[in-house]
Amino acid sequence: MVGADTAWIIVATALVLFMTLPGLALFYGGLVRARNVLSVFMHCYAIACVMSVLWFAFGYSIAFGGEGALWGGLGKAFLNGVDADTVSGTIPEVLFFAFQMTFAIITPALIVGAYVERIGFGFVLLFSALWMLLVYAPVTHWIWGGGMLADGGIFGETGVKDFAGGIVVHETAGLAALLIAIVLGPRRDASKPPHNPGYVMIGASMLWVGWFGFNGGSQLAADGGAAMAMTVTHISAAAASLTWALWERVKFGKSSLVGMVTGTIAGLASITPASGFVTPIQALIIGLIAGILCQEAVNLIRNTVKIDDTLDVFAVHGVGGIFGTIMIAVFGAGTWAAQLGSLVIVGAFTVVVTLVLIYLVKAITPLRVDAETEVTGLDLAAHGERAYDHVS
Repeated sequence: MVGADTAWIIVATALVLFMTLPGLALFYGGLVRARNVLSVFMHCYAIACVMSVLWFAFGYSIAFGGEGALWGGLGKAFLNGVDADTVSGTIPEVLFFAFQMTFAIITPALIVGAYVERIGFGFVLLFSALWMLLVYAPVTHWIWGGGMLADGGIFGETGVKDFAGGIVVHETAGLAALLIAIVLGPRRDASKPPHNPGYVMIGASMLWVGWFGFNGGSQLAADGGAAMAMTVTHISAAAASLTWALWERVKFGKSSLVGMVTGTIAGLASITPASGFVTPIQALIIGLIAGILCQEAVNLIRNTVKIDDTLDVFAVHGVGGIFGTIMIAVFGAGTWAAQLGSLVIVGAFTVVVTLVLIYLVKAITPLRVDAETEVTGLDLAAHGERAYDHVS
């Protein structure tokens, strides 16, 4: 084991957990109405707890337990055969487990943004649990665990290039979010603005900082590759923030804080798959395009197609991750066949399994809260508490 690598991945693991708790919770919490902010916090926190236990029990083994084409098996269920001396590359395997666990936490947590303010809490927990085990973990194995889309798989010696999760995290979560939003239907009153843009900015800032662990940690070493991944991540985020704000000003005459920080997330999602393969100039190009592309995707989904993906999960994360994955081929760091083919394969798999899970879980526990609960707010009706004395 290399001490520097171990130390860096310990830090990166903490940074990626920080992205969900409290980063994503605050980012999403600030975007909803005051009467639902605690429910968003509850969703993020509960998902983090459930995914941690399930990743330990089965998820890690499915993703990284073996070299089968479709799944890793259950040989490492409950960390069987893994102790403090077992290594994965140059780091302890238990640390690799923990680092990957934080990815398994944030991926289903991203989906929260699609269904806030009207979802049943039981549905959230059961769906998230099954989705992580049956969608996220297998796709992780296909791409990062030596499965069918990795090097030597169905695309030959050069498999898909997805450094930190453009397909594994963002495409899967984005598509799942879109499907839940469609089946769930729109909110009864979607006219109210975010209750606390300050929370949104603080949460986005935490996500930005945490993303250094997300992308830089995916190098799994304390070296120049990790440093470059962090550098290009920052450049893309900054560029996308600026182009989102500029594009808002061109269209509406004003640049909003919520818009600018949403542009930050668009730039981060877009650079994620490419962060280990592109130069700073290429990262600048990705970010400049992402700020406009994802904003127009928001407009398309929200206003043209009229799907209430409440906090724009698909338009920002899904579109951003897919765009970044394609840009790897544009810049010549991956093959077109592998990049596009993997997007199609994973996309089709995610859509089919997610739809099955939505209807299966819906048959077990209510998908949507009743009208009175939605009007009252999920904080009080579902959890018996609220953040503010006077809520909107």
